[in-house]
Amino acid sequence: MSKYLDEFVVGEKYLTPGRTITETDVVMFAGMTGDYARVHTDEHEMKKSQFGTRIAHGLLGLSVAHGLFFRLDLISTTAIAFAQIEEWKFLSPIFFGNTIHCAIEVADVIFSRSKPDRGILKLKFEVFNEDTAQVAQAGVKSIMMMRKPVTQG
Repeated sequence: MSKYLDEFVVGEKYLTPGRTITETDVVMFAGMTGDYARVHTDEHEMKKSQFGTRIAHGLLGLSVAHGLFFRLDLISTTAIAFAQIEEWKFLSPIFFGNTIHCAIEVADVIFSRSKPDRGILKLKFEVFNEDTAQVAQAGVKSIMMMRKPVTQG
């Protein structure tokens, strides 16, 4: 069930389900974005690199993290718009076949002063690589949300 902005409490924590990053994910992301950098597409060259193999696009990890959050169904009918990404850091690589999940914490709930029907939900994300137990990515996402409707009575 989706929650209104008013129903979130700073400090609340959520854990998403996991998702395995496949070669198909990386190939499709490369095709969609046009990012065919060798680090993602050239296994022969990447065997000689510090990683020893190809890695997933950082922005693919960021995108999958967003999708994993929506699988929790907390804001699917109450979100108005994705407002901002703050301080996003790419801390360790995500390799093909790694499974990631997100630990999410409500960082702030900000009610609009000019539009009383909405506000901003700030969420701290940590994208964990379940295979290494490392945080692969972390940052804050801000989402414009609906406030709970005022009942007339």
